[in-house]
Amino acid sequence: MQGRFGIIGGSGLYDIPGLKDAAWTQVDSPWGAPSDAVLTGTLNGVPLAFLPRHGRGHVHSPTTVPYRANIDAMKRLGVTHLVSISACGSFREDMAPGDFVIVDQFIDRTFAREKSFFGTGCVAHVSVAHPVCPDLSAACVSAARAAGIRVHDGGTYLAMEGPQFSTRAESLMYRSWGCDVIGMTNMPEAKLAREAELHYASVAMITDYDSWHPDHDAVDVADVIRTLQGNGTKARDMVMALAAMLPKACASDCDQALAHAIMTSPDRRDPALVAKLGAVAGRVLNPKDTA
Repeated sequence: MQGRFGIIGGSGLYDIPGLKDAAWTQVDSPWGAPSDAVLTGTLNGVPLAFLPRHGRGHVHSPTTVPYRANIDAMKRLGVTHLVSISACGSFREDMAPGDFVIVDQFIDRTFAREKSFFGTGCVAHVSVAHPVCPDLSAACVSAARAAGIRVHDGGTYLAMEGPQFSTRAESLMYRSWGCDVIGMTNMPEAKLAREAELHYASVAMITDYDSWHPDHDAVDVADVIRTLQGNGTKARDMVMALAAMLPKACASDCDQALAHAIMTSPDRRDPALVAKLGAVAGRVLNPKDTA
């Protein structure tokens, strides 16, 4: 692997102990302030950058997480491979609280968030048909198994707006759609990571059965917190193992996602927006500067 390994940690994961030369680094982004400073250092000799998605002390709700600033900050720090770790509910009996799911598909039901770096003045259409990096995801599966975690290879993540949990009717509907897990934070994060040409993988840590389960017809926050604490320890063990298993190279084209995506003619592009896109899309917008 070339570049830096990045982790965005969700509920229950607010730091990475054991980093060598650890330091909290403030990153300025034209998309606003990231959720928090970024913890940088090396883990088993691998350069790593860790960002707590909700901020230390859990100050951001799923809707107010500054997703664009977070992805931009990681890109500015040289991150090429980004692993998202987040809490979720399960729609399947065999995906139990305490299990991890390495997500490979998403259904986006969020509606109150900015979902793209691009817009008026620089339009781009990026394919998210395959929204995660298969090589990085495979490494996450191997690392979870090495850490002794019960892990499921593949699953569809339903992203809801929140911050409230699902009604029982919603939970049953999402389950009928064939969704495997439900969470509030992987969208638009996964889409933005794709636009930023990052190798992205999603690790969903199951805390509950949502509200569909006949023996679990409401999400009990106290139970969720207890499971979160255990999952946080497991996630740290997985990260330790993952640092030694990161793919030396990825066969997927994640780092070429913008190759044919930008539609706006060069002479009609908004210079201010192009400047903001420097870290995310400089490879294609300003090839001379990134050569």
